[in-house]
Formats: sequence, C-alpha cells, structure tokens
Amino acid sequence: MTDLDLTAINRQQKTDETLRFLMRCFGDVLDGLGARDSAAALPWQALWDGPGQGQGVPDLTSEDLRAYVIALQLLAQSEENAIAQTRRADEARGGLDQDAGSWDQHFARLKAAGHDGPSLARALAKIRVEPVLTAHPTEAKRRTVLAHHRALYRLLVERENTMWTDAERSDLRTAACTEIERLWRTGHVHLEKPTVADERASILYYLSTALPETLPWINHRLGAAWHRAGFDPDLRAERRGRPQLRFGDWVGGDRDGHPLVDAATTQDTLTLFRAEALALHERQLAALAERLSLSEHRFAPPDALFAWIDRRAAALGEAGAAAVARNPGEPYRQAVNLIAAALPPAEGEIGPGRYTEARAYHAELLHLRRWLIEAGAGRLAEADLDPLLDLAECFGFHLATLDIRQNSAYHDRAMAELLQGSAGPEGAAFPSWPAARRADLMRRELATPRPFVAPGTSVGPVADDMLALYRVLARHVGRHGTAGLGALIVSMTRGAEDLWAVYLFAREAGLLQHGPDGPWLPLPVVPLLETIDDLERCEEVLEAFLDCDVVWRSLMTQAERSGEDLPVQQVMIGYSDSGKDGGVVASFWALYRAQTRLVALGRRRGVRIRFFHGRGGAIGRGAGPTHRFLSALPPGAAGGDLRMTEQGETIAQKYANRVTAAHHLELLMAGTLGATLHPRTDPPELLAAMDFLAETSFAAWRALVEAEGFLEFFAEATPIDVIEQSRHGSRPARRTGKRSLTDLRAIPWVFAWNQARFLLPGWYGLGTALERLQTEAPDQFAALVNAKAEATRWPPIHFLVSNAATALARADTAQMQAYAGLVQDREVAERFLSRILAEHARTGAMLGTIYGAPLAEIRPEVQQGLDRRHAALVPLHAKQRKLLMQWRAAQTAGDEKAAGDQVHDLLLTVNAIAAGIGATG
Repeated sequence: MTDLDLTAINRQQKTDETLRFLMRCFGDVLDGLGARDSAAALPWQALWDGPGQGQGVPDLTSEDLRAYVIALQLLAQSEENAIAQTRRADEARGGLDQDAGSWDQHFARLKAAGHDGPSLARALAKIRVEPVLTAHPTEAKRRTVLAHHRALYRLLVERENTMWTDAERSDLRTAACTEIERLWRTGHVHLEKPTVADERASILYYLSTALPETLPWINHRLGAAWHRAGFDPDLRAERRGRPQLRFGDWVGGDRDGHPLVDAATTQDTLTLFRAEALALHERQLAALAERLSLSEHRFAPPDALFAWIDRRAAALGEAGAAAVARNPGEPYRQAVNLIAAALPPAEGEIGPGRYTEARAYHAELLHLRRWLIEAGAGRLAEADLDPLLDLAECFGFHLATLDIRQNSAYHDRAMAELLQGSAGPEGAAFPSWPAARRADLMRRELATPRPFVAPGTSVGPVADDMLALYRVLARHVGRHGTAGLGALIVSMTRGAEDLWAVYLFAREAGLLQHGPDGPWLPLPVVPLLETIDDLERCEEVLEAFLDCDVVWRSLMTQAERSGEDLPVQQVMIGYSDSGKDGGVVASFWALYRAQTRLVALGRRRGVRIRFFHGRGGAIGRGAGPTHRFLSALPPGAAGGDLRMTEQGETIAQKYANRVTAAHHLELLMAGTLGATLHPRTDPPELLAAMDFLAETSFAAWRALVEAEGFLEFFAEATPIDVIEQSRHGSRPARRTGKRSLTDLRAIPWVFAWNQARFLLPGWYGLGTALERLQTEAPDQFAALVNAKAEATRWPPIHFLVSNAATALARADTAQMQAYAGLVQDREVAERFLSRILAEHARTGAMLGTIYGAPLAEIRPEVQQGLDRRHAALVPLHAKQRKLLMQWRAAQTAGDEKAAGDQVHDLLLTVNAIAAGIGATG
C-alpha cells in the first residue's frame, strides 16, 4: 500500500505519514547544519527514526525551542494536508454527501426537504457571505514565516501526485529541505512590535494574492456539486444562481483602544487597498489580452463589438487610439486593451472615458463575455472571462470594505469636547450625564442641521481626532461613493444614544447627506453588543434607535440605493467579551436569545436584521467548526446573509493555502444556504433547559472570577505578563492600561489560559450547570441528552457540548497543577486550583453521561491528535515555567539585564505552545 492510496488510509495515518516525511527532512537539515543536539531533542523520535535517546523530559535550549516551534508548525501542516487529501479521496469515491457542511451534503438535505433546482438557484443568488479580516494580538507567526510555510505546503500538495519518477520525488524532498532550512534560518518572533502598516501588509497579502487565486476553485466546487446533485445546469447558466462573496477588513479602521490608528492611517488604508485592487485588475487584464488572440479573419465577431470599440476608443482619446493600434485585426484583444485603459487611477482626477465605479467595469466585462458567446466561443468566455468577472464582483476597486470601530466611551469624550464650546463646564461633564439626558440632547441635535462648531475649529484632541476621521470618510464618499467603506461600529453600545452620536459626528464633518425628505447617512451605524447585560437589553436598544427619523430615513435610502427589498439594520454581537463576562454557556445562550429577539423585532418593524458575528479564534471566544456554528444559529438569524470576523491565526489557518481556503469558504456559503432554507423549530423543553444551564453556569463563572484573590491567581498561574510584553500585534493588551479584568481584552485573557492549559473560558461552569439540571429537572436533562444524539440532534446543544468537550480535552490537569505552582501565595493557589480541578472532573463526568462514554473513547480521532501534540508540549511547558520563574525573579530584584535575557526564549515558548495547541486566542 502506497502512502498515496487514500482510499485505505485514514486521516491520522495520513498525518503520521506526512509528519514522518517532514521530520526526516528537518532532521537532515539540522544534522547538516551542525545542530544534531537539537534534532535529538525533537518530539516524535520513534515516528521518524530520529537520533534522540528518549530519556525523560529534555531541558530545552534556545536552539531546541526554535526547533520545536518549527516542528509543531510542521505538524499543523501535516494535519492540514491530511484533511485535504482524505477529503479528495472521499470525493473520488463519491462520498461527499457525507462531508460535513459541504455543498453536496446541503444539496442532498435540501432536496430531501422538497427544494428543487429552480428554488435553490434563486436562493443561491441571494446568499451573501462576507468574512471580515482583523488583526489582533494573537498571530504568533511572522508574515515571513507564513510565506515560507505556504511554499512548503505547495510542495506537500505536489508530492501527492502519483506521476513523479523516483528522481523527481527526490527533487521534491530536496526542495522541502530547502524550505525547512529557510524556516530554521528565519527569526520566529517579532523583535519589534509590529506596526499597523505591518498588519495591513499581511492582510493585503491574502486579499491581493491568496484569495484571488482561490475564487476559481470555489466556483468550480459549487458547479461540480450542482452537477452531482442532478440539477439542471441551465439554472446556473449566464452566471445565475451564484452566491455573493465579499471581504471586509478592520486593519486601519479599528480604533477601539488602539492609539496608533488615526485618520491618516484610515486614509492610507483606503488609498492602498484601492491601488492594490486596481493593480490586481490590471494584471488580470494583461493576462486576458494574451489569451484572447482571436483573429477577425478566422471568424466574424459581432457587429456590436466593433461599434463598442469605436465608441470606447473615441471616449478615451489618445489612450483609446493606442489600445486599438496595439493589436490590429484582433478585436477581442483591442477590447481588453480598451477596458484596461479605462481603469481609473488609484488617486487623483478620473479622466474622460474612465470608469468611476467598479460596476461599470464589471458591465463591460459582461458585454465582452456575451460577444464571445455570440461568436460561438462560449468555452473561452467561461474559461477566460468568468474569473475576471468573479474578481470584479468580489473585490471591486477596493479589495475589502473597511469598517470603522470605536468605543462608546471614546465617543463620550469627543462629545464632551464638542459641547464644551457651547455649554461650558456642564457640557464637559457629558460622559457622566444619565443616559436619558444624553438621549434627549441627541434627539434635539439630530433635528437641526446646525453644527456644534465652525469648520476648521479645533475643540480638543479627542473631538478633533473623531472629526478628522469622519472628514476622511466624507472625502472618500464624495470621490468614490460608499464602495470600500463598511460599517460605523460602536463597541460597548449601552443604548441608542451611543449610536446617535455617530450621526452627530457625521453632521460635523459633512458626511451626513441631505435629501428632499431630510438628512440621511450613507453608511450603516452598527451597535456592538458585547456583555451579557447588553445582549439581554438588545431589543430596548435597537427599538429606540430605529425610532429616530434620521435613522429610519438612512435605512430606507440605503436600501433603495442598494436594491434591497427591505431596509437592513446590521447588528454586531460579540462572542469574546460576553464569554469573558459570563462564561461559555451563558455567552452562547445570551447570543442565541438576543438573535431570536432581534429577528422578531425586525419582522415587527419591517427591517431585515443583518447579524455580524464577532467570533474569535478560540472556543472561549466563539470559535468552533464552521458548519456546526451555522447550523446552530437561531431560526431566521441567517436570512441568506453572513458577516463574521476572521481573527488572528485563524486567517492563516483558513486562507493561507488555496485548497483549505476554498473548502472553508464553501462551508460558509453552503452553511448559510442551509441555515436560511432548512426549517428548524426549538422545542420548549430544550429552551427551558438552556435557560437553566445559562443561569446556573453564569453564577458559577462569576463566583470564580469575582472571588478574592482570583486576579492574583490568574496573573501568576498563567504567562499573561509575558503576553502583555509580547510583540505579536500592534494593539495594546488592555484598553486603558488599568490592571483589572474588565479592562483586559478578551484575546490575551483566552491566550493566557490556553498557554497554561487551563482553557477555562472554553468549559468552566458547564459541569456544575449540567449536574444541577440532572438533579433538579431530570426530564429536561433527559431531553437535552436526547437532543445530542445523532438521530434527534438539536444543533445548538450539539455545537455547545461538542465545543466544550474539545476545550476540556485540550486542557491538562497535570499542567494546571504545575502552573499553579508558580503562584507565590500557596493558600490562593490551592484554593483556586482545587476549585478548577473539581469543575474539570465534574464537567468531564457530565459530558461522559451525555455522550454515553468517556470522551477519549467516544472521540478517538480527536484523542489521537491530542496525544501526538502532548508529547511535544510537555517539555515546552516545563521550559516556559522555568523561564517564567527566572524572569519574574529578575524583575522583582530590579535586574533588567537578567530579565531581558529571558524574554526572547519566553516568547519562543509562547509561539511553540500556541502552535502545539493549535490556537492562541
């Protein structure tokens, strides 16, 4: 049996085979570079016949740590390759209708539910999916390292081809060794904290390179699944029945607690993204011109093409004449040349005949496609024009829509400075006014066009900062329309008055438009509901917000201009802070209940609620299998429309490689279709059971985090102090620098618990809640167990319980005890450790009851993967704890040099453990 015979090799065996190949390459590289001792310290020695002696837990040197970082990243690539290859083997065997979340599975289920081809084609055309790429301090790998890994992954894919000769396979192995040597010679930690420009460059790589390469794969997979389902291909002809895929971005626009993002940063981002989008289209048009070498002497192109060439050339003047003269007798090339010449400049005035918006560019590509079909060259139209049309639809002239986010408290400070000029000291106290008084002021001000201050007047640093930003947005709308601009998001929204403030900033900066019925705002204003309390008050907040005339006028005008059937109100719901606030169960259910209530409110008010899911990269921040997440959404919450964040290391995990990226985007689009069309009702007894679990787990969580000494335990039993010193991201770990749980961002909070293997945010409180439910409401508990079973599965409980089981399995009680040993106050250490260990045991026992067997038995494949990683993580944890003790002791003694000597190796342990766990935060 060969290693490529995937019909007989399971995923774990494939992972081992790929890992064996990579580790042998790595061992050879280290041996050749005189680093045999580091090779001997590497994990999985028996798997790859390494030189190690296997004597206990090695005390890793700095070089060993670097080797471990690479080894664990090689494991991640081995797993990714195994997933991709086994999926391809399933496709070859015709088993894709069992591929969780795929087009094939959803088409099969929807057909069984009575949906036919025409209804699915209509529904597909209304599906809209928009991943929003963000940069948070979680990505532990440098961009350079990511590029080297991408090159190595391509070699792994090439290696799967069975056509290679022995000599060619040897060449592939040499190339793999070369890429691994690059990784070994490259620094794996940021020596300096990355700037916003660095993070923006990383996002640009995905938007301008990786994702454009992925689009053809996405459409191919949809078409192939449509064919396999037996639907009429004509239903998707002429580019019908295609979901809309767009991308959003936060880097350069997310200002919440980020002092380095100012108006200039936002302007630079908009300009850079526009330039990159236009450069992408220029490259694609140049390649198209090379391919469309159709001669008018071999066949007769349509007369309409020649007429269009004459008109287009005349409109472009000298540039048009040059475009036509370049390829005499080849009208299709001439047409491509003219389209390229009509692309607008990234900056400056748009000359005569140039496109002012991407829709015009897209329309002329469609004309060219039709003229190819009329000439009998339909195959060329599909192969050559469709990819450019996809790029134009997806990326436009802006690559991604840039959201603007700012905290409501910052808005309060800006309003105080604006009011101080007109109301004096009383206005300066605006942040401390009661909510009702702030709301009254907003309503009065929104009824008048009079600004607070004259244009160009400086009123204070915070207000000046806000107005400078809104002037950037106003200039962009004036030049390019709203393309490239996303939502204006208010984080920590407490009430409607926090949202109305945005309209006042827009009025001051000239962003508010004036129509015949009154002023309106061309950009959506979006509440971000993050805490449990805010989620519970969601109806109150949104109802009051919609009752404002300028808000309703804005929604109606936006809907009219975008062709929407109903006005659309976007609402962002935060998984990270709600999880930190109430624990995983209360957070999940508060989010679920909030969506249910807002869907009902939208139906009452004649508004479609567009949910924006602020999910993170760890289970404690809303992560989990994409297909399960989508199937677990409340009825009506999808509405054909999905917007969600992709944060930190998840961007690389999902989008760095084309095959993986195409599969993930398929899960998003197919899952949105399924969640929109597949009816589901929520049984009352399960809703009651979840209400009980949420309330009980919330109490357990708050009792833990509010207990005296808990912050001391967290600060010393986890490497949070190292993470706060790290150079992973440009954003500070705390919003204002206060040493409090409230001020600490959810990202480093989860990151720290993961590093010390507690993973508390992913499971704590569930065991207590399940145990009490079983005791106090046995019928509800029995219904819940039944809802987890395959035949009677209720998606919400399946998603919650499966995620908690994964987090619990990744937690390690031996490592918890060892990290608790770092806490100097032994009474504090023992008090919290015993409490956590008891809840861990309780949760494991209750999950075993639900699953009907211990987790390790019921999920053997998951356990095998964890066991493989465990072998590498044990020495890394030991090294991290040793370095933490030395570093903290040096800091206490005021020995800056000794402390500084430890930082680099500490950051290496953070990177390595993050790679070993598979997530940071």
